[in-house]
Amino acid sequence: MSHTAFLAAAILAFAFPYVYAATSDQWRGRSIYQVIIDRYALPEGADPNQCPSGTRTWCGGTWNSLRQNLDYIQDAGFTAVWISPVSQNYEGPTTPYGDPYHGYWLADASQLNSRFGTSDDLKGLSEELHRRGMYLMIDVVVNDVMATSITPDLSTYMFKEQSQYHPYCAIDWSNTTSEEQCWLGDTVVPLPDLNTEDPTVVAGFGDWIQSLVKEYNIDGLRIDGKCRHVNIDFWPVFCGKAGVFCIGEVFGSDIDDAALYQGSNALDSILNYPMYTALLDAFTLPGPQNMSAVADMIGQEAAKFKDPTLLGNFIENQDIPRWANISVDPQSLYNAMVFNFMTDGIPIVYYGQEQGFSGNSDPYNREAMWPSKYANTTTYQLITTLNQFRNFLVNNTQWATTPTQVLTTSPYGIATLKGDCVSIMTNIGSPPQNISIPVYTPYLASASLTNVLTCEQWPVGSNGTINAQYSLGGVPLVLYPTTLLQDSGLCGNSDTATGSATYVSSALRIHRPVISLLAVLSSLLLGFLSSFW
Repeated sequence: MSHTAFLAAAILAFAFPYVYAATSDQWRGRSIYQVIIDRYALPEGADPNQCPSGTRTWCGGTWNSLRQNLDYIQDAGFTAVWISPVSQNYEGPTTPYGDPYHGYWLADASQLNSRFGTSDDLKGLSEELHRRGMYLMIDVVVNDVMATSITPDLSTYMFKEQSQYHPYCAIDWSNTTSEEQCWLGDTVVPLPDLNTEDPTVVAGFGDWIQSLVKEYNIDGLRIDGKCRHVNIDFWPVFCGKAGVFCIGEVFGSDIDDAALYQGSNALDSILNYPMYTALLDAFTLPGPQNMSAVADMIGQEAAKFKDPTLLGNFIENQDIPRWANISVDPQSLYNAMVFNFMTDGIPIVYYGQEQGFSGNSDPYNREAMWPSKYANTTTYQLITTLNQFRNFLVNNTQWATTPTQVLTTSPYGIATLKGDCVSIMTNIGSPPQNISIPVYTPYLASASLTNVLTCEQWPVGSNGTINAQYSLGGVPLVLYPTTLLQDSGLCGNSDTATGSATYVSSALRIHRPVISLLAVLSSLLLGFLSSFW
């Protein structure tokens, strides 16, 4: 290598350290804890009794109070936190539907929501997450703003021109154009629909999201549930300006419709509502107990989605009833959660899911977290084990990118293989039953497997057969070759690399203006020194 080339490499290495945004590949290995800021944690000294179930006003959670209570999330093994929208919301008299404690009633997107804190508070949250090796995902709303009439004062919004909004009309749900251009909400709380075909709106949103991501070192965006209410060609431009992973909400069970929204002409990923619907059909008690729905959906998603390993797996969020409101048996929850953690996709847990919250629809599914006292519940312990094991697999194998295979399915359960891990989930519930599920695996009869959820050794029979028996009730199984658990920290094995600590955070990225200046200085210095050789 010449003196000049060597010096160039050294200068560029100095000028561009750790410069990147969080990519889809990096998000694939994460697990996400979803938080509604107002409901997760109270500031010190606040009244803990001020937020009874069904409350539709502010309860007092802030960015600072989340930052001060991150241990609970990190100790469960999560490597990312998704928070509710940070932009300014409606600031006026309480509406018949309450106040915008949730953050989704957008006013001026370019301003922060002062209810949740200051710019320094949000930066402090971002910095603390990154210090812990965790990612920050924020919710964003771009389809509409909130109003109290169908003739709102546009001067209060980021976009102030009438041409930047579609004219008022009620949605015809059988017409795609109507879904994209008419207004959500109703005449009491209408949501004026932004004209995302207008170049000034596209440019305005692009500049805003680029600035927001850069200023607060945001690692990913969750696009609020109106993805299908925006022209699809808006998303590549918007997410391209953001420069980070984008996951959208496409509400509904139609897989063909959902699959349109993942790809280079749309979003990096979407929340996996088609699989959520299949999990309801398969695991809820009482319920259809249609286990073939899950096996069928695995096949359909492999065929129709660009990359199922990037889909967001969930069984609860702020728009649907809590699992415990639908299914009375805790084992149904445990089995569905094991499926979401141990098959293709990014697992997402909604705050309070691990505490057994049981609210029905909005606002009862947006409970205050603090009455739970952040207890170390059985579900919390299960999540901790699943996260630790999944983080180990992500950090040490190609597990995250390896497609899930269905080994067997029966009326009582399903077995999957992903990498070297066999997971067996059942829908029989807690009572012991004289039922078994034989599973044919690639393992030799001499193989030694460990159930990482209990640390029991599990025998492999002839022809690689594993027999799941339920004389103790319908518990899930996660089986892995015993010799490969070394350094996992599980089942008596040492832990040489803990889950989230091994990640390099995108908080280390340098702002582009600084990079550009360093690049210019490097070029000038190279030119000067080259003259001496």
